[in-house]
Amino acid sequence: MDGSGPVGGPALVLAVHGSAVPEAGAVVARLAEGVRGLTGVPVAVGHLDHQAPSLPYVLADRPGAVVVPLLLGDGYHRTVDVPAVARHFDCAVTPGLGGEPAVSLALYDRLRAAERAAGGPADAVVVAGAGSSRPGGNDGTLAAAEQLGRLLPVPVTVAYCSATGPAPAEAVARARGDGFRRIAVAAHLLAPGRFGRALEALAGTHAVSAPLADHPRLARLVAARYGAAVRDGATGRTATLRDGATARTAAGPDGAVTRTAAGAVRVA
Repeated sequence: MDGSGPVGGPALVLAVHGSAVPEAGAVVARLAEGVRGLTGVPVAVGHLDHQAPSLPYVLADRPGAVVVPLLLGDGYHRTVDVPAVARHFDCAVTPGLGGEPAVSLALYDRLRAAERAAGGPADAVVVAGAGSSRPGGNDGTLAAAEQLGRLLPVPVTVAYCSATGPAPAEAVARARGDGFRRIAVAAHLLAPGRFGRALEALAGTHAVSAPLADHPRLARLVAARYGAAVRDGATGRTATLRDGATARTAAGPDGAVTRTAAGAVRVA
């Protein structure tokens, strides 16, 4: 197997975290099918944990592939794990997906769908990300919260499911203490897993949004990552993309976003 596309282009491999939750594979498979339809290139999935096939196993059959990390933050997997494996097989690694307006707009769509199912809009929103202890590892969640805040007429704060705080339960309790009663959680997560299940079980929430991976905007973003890497001739090195810089934000100790990120966001 040489992994090349129908016109001889490099293979496209999604590097995903993996999950023990059975539904996760189906969600990622829908994303892969959407990307395949947009690019005309076979799309393979390599897992970093929990599921098979592993990323090294997939890349061994596809040397010189373009690897798109299906990750929303620049934590250990994105900055260390994936590049190390890719180098071994002379593969390009694009940036992850965090901070892109496409992700924030998908998050907005998922949130609105959850609110409709719950019977109406929330009066406060908590954007809950996976969480990372590495410098810059939470920038994707911070950017999503800032960008979502520009689309909503209600307060938007952040929380993290692991590694740092505030925890989602703490953020929800804080919003309730501030007088809000219809508090929605916007899950800044790609696929079903233990974090998503924990969010769904949170007490005192009005609505919890679904994961993002199979939203059409994510398929278009992944296809753009691949296209930019191919145009740049990025095989064997980290791709430098031309579709916009990742927005950078910061948060105060209470999880509220305090600095504006670059780039406008609009609903299209």
